[in-house]
Amino acid sequence: MTFIPDLTTLLGYTAASLVLFLTPGPDMSLFLSRTIASGRLAGIVTNIGTNLGCVVHTLLAAFGVSALIAASHAGFLALKIVGAGYLLWLAFNALRKGSSLTLAAGAQKQASLLNCFLLGLTVNLTNPKVVLFFITFLPQFVSASDPHVTGKLLFLGLWFVALSIPPTLLMIWGAHKLVGWLKLRPRIMRAIDATFAGVFAFFALRIALTQGR
Repeated sequence: MTFIPDLTTLLGYTAASLVLFLTPGPDMSLFLSRTIASGRLAGIVTNIGTNLGCVVHTLLAAFGVSALIAASHAGFLALKIVGAGYLLWLAFNALRKGSSLTLAAGAQKQASLLNCFLLGLTVNLTNPKVVLFFITFLPQFVSASDPHVTGKLLFLGLWFVALSIPPTLLMIWGAHKLVGWLKLRPRIMRAIDATFAGVFAFFALRIALTQGR
Protein backbone atom coordinates (compact mmCIF):
# COMPACT_ATOMS: atom_id res chain seq x y z
CA MET A 1 0.00 0.00 0.00
CA THR A 2 1.39 3.38 -1.01
CA PHE A 3 0.47 5.13 2.25
CA ILE A 4 2.39 2.67 4.50
CA PRO A 5 6.13 3.39 4.97
CA ASP A 6 8.69 0.62 4.50
CA LEU A 7 9.18 -1.81 7.39
CA THR A 8 12.42 -0.27 8.68
CA THR A 9 10.90 3.21 8.79
CA LEU A 10 7.73 1.93 10.42
CA LEU A 11 9.62 0.04 13.14
CA GLY A 12 11.78 3.08 13.90
CA TYR A 13 8.73 5.33 14.03
CA THR A 14 6.88 2.86 16.28
CA ALA A 15 9.76 2.72 18.77
CA ALA A 16 10.12 6.52 18.84
CA SER A 17 6.35 6.99 19.24
CA LEU A 18 6.15 4.63 22.22
CA VAL A 19 9.00 6.44 23.96
CA LEU A 20 7.37 9.82 23.32
CA PHE A 21 3.97 8.60 24.51
CA LEU A 22 5.39 7.30 27.79
CA THR A 23 6.94 10.72 28.45
CA PRO A 24 4.46 12.46 30.80
CA GLY A 25 2.51 15.35 29.30
CA PRO A 26 -0.79 17.24 29.76
CA ASP A 27 -2.86 14.52 28.06
CA MET A 28 -1.51 11.76 30.29
CA SER A 29 -1.93 13.85 33.43
CA LEU A 30 -5.47 14.67 32.40
CA PHE A 31 -6.79 11.16 31.76
CA LEU A 32 -5.11 9.83 34.91
CA SER A 33 -6.60 12.61 37.04
CA ARG A 34 -10.05 12.01 35.55
CA THR A 35 -9.72 8.28 36.25
CA ILE A 36 -8.86 8.86 39.90
CA ALA A 37 -11.51 11.55 40.32
CA SER A 38 -14.45 10.00 38.45
CA GLY A 39 -13.67 6.40 37.57
CA ARG A 40 -12.30 4.25 34.81
CA LEU A 41 -14.95 5.15 32.23
CA ALA A 42 -14.29 8.87 32.74
CA GLY A 43 -10.58 8.28 32.12
CA ILE A 44 -11.30 6.32 28.95
CA VAL A 45 -13.71 8.97 27.63
CA THR A 46 -11.18 11.71 28.40
CA ASN A 47 -8.58 9.79 26.44
CA ILE A 48 -11.01 9.39 23.52
CA GLY A 49 -11.22 13.18 23.49
CA THR A 50 -7.43 13.60 23.42
CA ASN A 51 -7.15 10.95 20.70
CA LEU A 52 -9.71 12.77 18.58
CA GLY A 53 -7.61 15.89 19.02
CA CYS A 54 -4.59 13.96 17.72
CA VAL A 55 -6.63 12.87 14.69
CA VAL A 56 -7.48 16.52 14.00
CA HIS A 57 -3.81 17.49 14.34
CA THR A 58 -2.90 14.67 11.96
CA LEU A 59 -5.30 15.97 9.33
CA LEU A 60 -4.04 19.54 9.78
CA ALA A 61 -0.39 18.49 9.59
CA ALA A 62 -0.98 16.33 6.53
CA PHE A 63 -2.68 19.16 4.68
CA GLY A 64 -0.38 21.93 5.92
CA VAL A 65 -2.71 23.95 8.15
CA SER A 66 -0.67 23.32 11.32
CA ALA A 67 2.45 24.61 9.58
CA LEU A 68 0.64 27.84 8.80
CA ILE A 69 -0.46 28.21 12.44
CA ALA A 70 3.08 27.61 13.73
CA ALA A 71 4.51 30.06 11.20
CA SER A 72 1.98 32.76 12.06
CA HIS A 73 3.12 34.72 15.11
CA ALA A 74 -0.38 35.94 15.94
CA GLY A 75 -2.02 32.54 15.43
CA PHE A 76 0.62 30.71 17.44
CA LEU A 77 0.47 33.29 20.24
CA ALA A 78 -3.30 32.96 20.44
CA LEU A 79 -3.03 29.17 20.62
CA LYS A 80 -0.43 29.42 23.38
CA ILE A 81 -2.58 31.80 25.44
CA VAL A 82 -5.66 29.58 25.17
CA GLY A 83 -3.79 26.36 25.88
CA ALA A 84 -1.75 27.66 28.83
CA GLY A 85 -4.77 29.47 30.28
CA TYR A 86 -6.89 26.34 30.10
CA LEU A 87 -4.29 24.22 31.89
CA LEU A 88 -3.97 26.86 34.60
CA TRP A 89 -7.74 26.76 35.03
CA LEU A 90 -7.54 22.96 35.45
CA ALA A 91 -4.80 23.40 38.05
CA PHE A 92 -6.94 25.95 39.93
CA ASN A 93 -9.97 23.64 39.88
CA ALA A 94 -7.90 20.68 41.12
CA LEU A 95 -6.95 22.70 44.20
CA ARG A 96 -10.36 24.36 44.68
CA LYS A 97 -12.71 21.42 44.12
CA GLY A 98 -10.50 18.40 44.71
CA SER A 99 -11.55 14.90 43.67
CA SER A 100 -14.98 13.56 44.55
CA LEU A 101 -14.30 9.95 43.45
CA THR A 102 -18.07 9.50 43.07
CA LEU A 103 -20.82 10.38 40.65
CA ALA A 104 -24.27 10.83 42.12
CA ALA A 105 -27.05 10.41 39.58
CA GLY A 106 -27.27 8.95 36.10
CA ALA A 107 -27.89 12.35 34.50
CA GLN A 108 -24.88 13.79 36.27
CA LYS A 109 -22.80 10.84 35.10
CA GLN A 110 -23.75 11.43 31.47
CA ALA A 111 -22.97 15.13 31.74
CA SER A 112 -19.71 14.33 33.46
CA LEU A 113 -18.67 11.94 30.69
CA LEU A 114 -19.47 14.56 28.07
CA ASN A 115 -17.42 17.08 30.02
CA CYS A 116 -14.54 14.58 30.24
CA PHE A 117 -14.62 14.08 26.47
CA LEU A 118 -14.71 17.83 25.75
CA LEU A 119 -11.99 18.41 28.35
CA GLY A 120 -9.65 15.92 26.68
CA LEU A 121 -10.40 17.31 23.23
CA THR A 122 -9.92 20.95 24.28
CA VAL A 123 -6.66 20.40 26.17
CA ASN A 124 -5.21 18.51 23.21
CA LEU A 125 -6.35 20.96 20.52
CA THR A 126 -5.14 24.04 22.43
CA ASN A 127 -1.68 22.64 23.14
CA PRO A 128 0.76 24.23 20.66
CA LYS A 129 3.39 21.66 21.60
CA VAL A 130 1.12 19.04 20.00
CA VAL A 131 0.92 21.20 16.86
CA LEU A 132 4.71 21.38 16.71
CA PHE A 133 4.99 17.65 17.42
CA PHE A 134 2.87 16.72 14.42
CA ILE A 135 4.54 19.14 12.01
CA THR A 136 8.12 18.37 13.10
CA PHE A 137 8.10 14.71 14.17
CA LEU A 138 5.94 13.07 11.49
CA PRO A 139 7.79 14.55 8.46
CA GLN A 140 11.07 13.03 9.68
CA PHE A 141 9.76 9.63 8.57
CA VAL A 142 8.55 10.70 5.11
CA SER A 143 10.61 11.92 2.18
CA ALA A 144 9.61 15.36 0.88
CA SER A 145 9.90 14.00 -2.66
CA ASP A 146 7.56 11.08 -1.94
CA PRO A 147 4.49 11.41 -4.20
CA HIS A 148 2.39 9.80 -1.44
CA VAL A 149 3.58 12.12 1.35
CA THR A 150 0.06 13.22 2.41
CA GLY A 151 -1.20 9.65 2.72
CA LYS A 152 1.87 8.59 4.69
CA LEU A 153 1.56 11.53 7.09
CA LEU A 154 -2.07 10.58 7.69
CA PHE A 155 -1.10 6.96 8.30
CA LEU A 156 1.72 7.85 10.71
CA GLY A 157 -0.50 10.20 12.71
CA LEU A 158 -3.27 7.62 13.03
CA TRP A 159 -0.70 4.92 13.81
CA PHE A 160 0.57 7.06 16.70
CA VAL A 161 -2.98 7.23 18.10
CA ALA A 162 -3.44 3.46 17.71
CA LEU A 163 -0.12 2.74 19.45
CA SER A 164 -1.10 4.89 22.43
CA ILE A 165 -4.33 2.98 23.17
CA PRO A 166 -2.94 -0.22 24.84
CA PRO A 167 -0.57 1.55 27.31
CA THR A 168 -3.27 4.14 28.03
CA LEU A 169 -5.79 1.45 28.99
CA LEU A 170 -3.19 -0.19 31.25
CA MET A 171 -2.51 3.14 33.00
CA ILE A 172 -6.23 3.81 33.44
CA TRP A 173 -6.79 0.30 34.80
CA GLY A 174 -3.96 0.76 37.30
CA ALA A 175 -5.19 4.19 38.41
CA HIS A 176 -8.74 2.85 38.81
CA LYS A 177 -7.48 0.07 41.10
CA LEU A 178 -6.20 2.72 43.50
CA VAL A 179 -9.55 4.49 43.89
CA GLY A 180 -11.00 2.27 46.63
CA TRP A 181 -7.82 2.61 48.68
CA LEU A 182 -7.72 6.37 48.16
CA LYS A 183 -11.33 6.84 49.29
CA LEU A 184 -10.25 5.85 52.78
CA ARG A 185 -7.31 8.26 52.74
CA PRO A 186 -8.55 11.81 51.95
CA ARG A 187 -5.23 13.41 52.87
CA ILE A 188 -3.46 11.37 50.22
CA MET A 189 -6.20 12.32 47.75
CA ARG A 190 -5.63 15.99 48.46
CA ALA A 191 -1.89 15.48 47.95
CA ILE A 192 -2.65 13.88 44.57
CA ASP A 193 -4.90 16.83 43.70
CA ALA A 194 -2.06 19.20 44.55
CA THR A 195 0.36 17.11 42.49
CA PHE A 196 -1.88 17.18 39.43
CA ALA A 197 -2.41 20.91 39.91
CA GLY A 198 1.36 21.37 39.93
CA VAL A 199 1.73 19.21 36.83
CA PHE A 200 -0.92 21.16 34.93
CA ALA A 201 0.68 24.46 35.99
CA PHE A 202 4.10 23.19 34.89
CA PHE A 203 2.84 22.22 31.45
CA ALA A 204 1.00 25.53 31.18
CA LEU A 205 4.36 27.27 31.71
CA ARG A 206 6.05 25.02 29.15
CA ILE A 207 3.33 25.76 26.61
CA ALA A 208 3.62 29.49 27.26
CA LEU A 209 7.37 29.28 26.59
CA THR A 210 7.01 27.18 23.42
CA GLN A 211 8.49 28.93 20.41
CA GLY A 212 7.19 28.70 16.86
CA ARG A 213 9.42 27.63 14.03
